[in-house]
Amino acid sequence: MTLSQKALGVHLLTASGAVFAMLAMLAAVELDWSMMFVWLVVAFFVDGIDGPLARKYDVKTNAPIFDGVLLDLIIDYLTYVFVPAYALFKSGLLPGWTGWVAIIVITFASALYFADTRMKTKDYSFSGFPGCWNMVVLVLFAIQPNFYVSLVLVAVLAAAMFFPIKFVHPVRTARWRMVTLPVAIAWTVFAGWAAWVNFDPASLAHYGLMLTSIYLLGAGAMQQVIHGKDG
Repeated sequence: MTLSQKALGVHLLTASGAVFAMLAMLAAVELDWSMMFVWLVVAFFVDGIDGPLARKYDVKTNAPIFDGVLLDLIIDYLTYVFVPAYALFKSGLLPGWTGWVAIIVITFASALYFADTRMKTKDYSFSGFPGCWNMVVLVLFAIQPNFYVSLVLVAVLAAAMFFPIKFVHPVRTARWRMVTLPVAIAWTVFAGWAAWVNFDPASLAHYGLMLTSIYLLGAGAMQQVIHGKDG
């Protein structure tokens, strides 16, 4: 294969996320939450590998007909925001008015964040919570907290999208990457495992999800505390 063909193949891989988003949405409409999250985890995995491949094959130079950044953002909004917000609303985890508040806040705030030109820091971390609602909602499905706890968490994370709090990118943030990347891979495994066993509370996947989620949520802020605001 030529370099241009390989670069085009990366775009096609990224675009496959739209298919996984549709499969997840179809499962969500049928209230098949386990399969919905399985497809979202597959999409999450694809999103994790297409970026490094895009840089390796320099898609901007070798396949410039498609805008890989725009394509990635479109699919990320579907898989990270839209489908998970729908699941949170329809699942009953946030009943009545709380569900309406959650989906309005999540979809509105995330649309603004995804268009924010300041979303990346100098070290390729995210400035503000990066709208990874797929991860948040999956953990909520697993631990099933009181709905007020879920509502407060949604409100806090939505607000955190617009504050200068760092959240690490598992692949691109160099500092602590030797820890962060394996933790992100472990999160993906635990997430798929939890969804596959239909969020059985006896599954060890729940504990793995909680521990890895705490690290991924807090690592960037901890770097700021240790190394300063530019750390």
